[in-house]
Amino acid sequence: MAHACDPSRIKTATRIVQRDSAAAVRNLEADLCVVGAGSAGISAALEAAALGRRVVLIDGQHALGGQAVNSIIGTFCGLFANGDRGYQVTHGIADGILRDLGALDALFYRHGGPSNTTVVMYDEIALGRWIERQVATAGITVLLGAVMREVARDGRRIRAIELATRYGDVRVSATGFVEASGDAALAWNAGLACREAADGPIYGTQMAVIEGIDEAHQPDRPAVAERLTQRAKHYGLTRESGFAFVFPGKGIALVNMTHVETPLDPVAMSARTLDGKDQADRAVAFLRAEYPAAFGKARIRSYGALGIRQTRWIAGRQQLTVADVRAGTKFPDAVARTGWPIELHDTPQGHVWEPFGDDHLHYVPLGSLLSPDCDNMVAAGRCIDGDVAALSSVRVMGPCIAMGAAAAHALDLAGSGSVHQIDATALRKRIYDNVERSG
Repeated sequence: MAHACDPSRIKTATRIVQRDSAAAVRNLEADLCVVGAGSAGISAALEAAALGRRVVLIDGQHALGGQAVNSIIGTFCGLFANGDRGYQVTHGIADGILRDLGALDALFYRHGGPSNTTVVMYDEIALGRWIERQVATAGITVLLGAVMREVARDGRRIRAIELATRYGDVRVSATGFVEASGDAALAWNAGLACREAADGPIYGTQMAVIEGIDEAHQPDRPAVAERLTQRAKHYGLTRESGFAFVFPGKGIALVNMTHVETPLDPVAMSARTLDGKDQADRAVAFLRAEYPAAFGKARIRSYGALGIRQTRWIAGRQQLTVADVRAGTKFPDAVARTGWPIELHDTPQGHVWEPFGDDHLHYVPLGSLLSPDCDNMVAAGRCIDGDVAALSSVRVMGPCIAMGAAAAHALDLAGSGSVHQIDATALRKRIYDNVERSG
């Protein structure tokens, strides 16, 4: 029912404004500036805030959570040791996520399977809100929709970064910086040495959530994979492998059946973003036609942002190699561990998949998080140094969370000094749960 309004209360006044050609730059100062708000960056920011540090958290997207939320990856990988009931190997914010999302019935644990480990399906909306609440409670200053324009570097130290937003320019000065952008944007713009894959692209995936499925008739996953290999070309699909993970009791499934190039060129990347959604549509068409009992009425509820696996990363003080991964080399300066398979998406049609046995864990050394030419930057997540195959086994959420925590502690220990000269024993003590704890 409409209510009468007093005409005198209606606001009609306006004012004329024009942009000042010498508009002031907004200045922010922090102990720690974290570039990238994905799993690694969120872990670093919350860990540093818990240490009492002033934190500024920056991301180019307009929502926190990185690919875990915005690309709807949909599964926590690398959080557990191998085997049907492997113990949890990454803690920190992972503990809170599993506890709180579990209480909301927003998780589903899949044990064993092709990865020989525990994979945890999650509701991306619940995860996004958990992250937002934790960041707000921690008093972290957040800057979203920010694009890096320039990095001010004084010799071996980064002093500040300059960013553009639709609301004006911002300059962030800090004692330490975490490079968790995913594309090594901070290191690249600081003029530090970086790496790219030399033998062609590493393909990303356009994820989609579908609804309207009949769980009672869901097909066997290996059978779907085999038929996709046979029928992908018929549906115009580039990738000839993949799966649709049903979230039991929710009437939805997570579709992972696409391969899309993820170039660093801005125009090409924009085009690939559109291509990715077309590939997702084709994947759903495959499911509807080939498995009508389960997916005949399925429709896409949401598309994620185009998922990126590997593009550009730092050239570190040490490079993690595939030989290290296969051998399970435990480095003296280890900061993270996982049992996740080598998962190298280096061809349009498929990927290399090399799972490990129950007793296997491989480790990430602190040296792969550090640029030899910078004293106050620590990389985390898929920005760390490794060969292409090694990175494919440690860029998942479990070790990314551990690397983010280690980055925060390394920079806290360094203070105004160098991360290359921190007390290694003190760091190991701080991150014990993510490297040594069992059960």
